[in-house]
Amino acid sequence: MVRFIEEKEQKEFIAAAILSDLPEWFGLPDSTAEYIKHSKELPFWAVIEEDSAKGFIVLKETSKHTAEVYVMGVLKAVHQNGYGRKLFEAFYAYAKEHGYSFIQVKTVQEGHYDEYDRTIQFYKGLGFKEFECFPTLWDEWNPCQIYVMGIV
Repeated sequence: MVRFIEEKEQKEFIAAAILSDLPEWFGLPDSTAEYIKHSKELPFWAVIEEDSAKGFIVLKETSKHTAEVYVMGVLKAVHQNGYGRKLFEAFYAYAKEHGYSFIQVKTVQEGHYDEYDRTIQFYKGLGFKEFECFPTLWDEWNPCQIYVMGIV
């Protein structure tokens, strides 16, 4: 079941637990710590089953028209079980209800890492479209690709 999480300590605990299970995607300690720190202050959903978080997603407003998937993670053991899609559906409904026109997500450009290529296929499956690449936003070996979708 997807739940909207409000308690900051719970957000921090869930984000830390799940991101630590995903070192292939979140292997830079400083970046991971930033995600955990900022997630406490932002709209946050988690899939909770059997009193345990299986995944989470966080919304960050990047403009009055655009909501960003700031960070998202699902435990490796439960990948391919629909949790990511359920989380995104809750995120999308909230973004629509709050008047956003667009959703964006940043990830590493396709063709650099197998893990991120799988992530990109997930986002494309949700309906995201390639928007723009910033080759040095993060660093040269992790070119930042932005994907977008309109909210209808």
